[in-house]
Amino acid sequence: MGKARTFGVGMDYSPTSKASLRWAAENMVEEGDRIILIHVQPPQADHSRKQLFEDTGSPLVPLEEFREINYSKQYGLTHDPEVHDILDTVSKTKGAKVVAKIYWGDAREKLIDAVDDLKLDSLVIGSRGLGAIKRVLLGSVSYYVVTNAPCPVTVVKVSKP
Repeated sequence: MGKARTFGVGMDYSPTSKASLRWAAENMVEEGDRIILIHVQPPQADHSRKQLFEDTGSPLVPLEEFREINYSKQYGLTHDPEVHDILDTVSKTKGAKVVAKIYWGDAREKLIDAVDDLKLDSLVIGSRGLGAIKRVLLGSVSYYVVTNAPCPVTVVKVSKP
């Protein structure tokens, strides 16, 4: 076993972000690694904790606290049992340390900021699979992150049925 690594996983509770978390848990994480679930709330979001942590992002929140419904409400996050199950499993089976962090702003920029801020060895994100026109109009978070992140980035794409 080598040095413990730190992985970031972008989470917005979409099917692709859940798939990226599942993929990272099954394929990347080894014993002793740390997973940081990274949430980026839109800049206009107005939650009780935003005023305290808007500039720096929230403190790192341990899995035990992240599971609590009150935590989700304070930050305006979705309380998702599927995500909690994946995190519980990787924590128990691989001994990974799991924490969460919330940022406010543009997802592209904040994910890049998180790489430096959290000293990530790697970042895993989902791809929404936008078509060419939507990608031009809306911008692709995954493309931006892949081209600008100072660490390896894995983009997990969910196949459409």
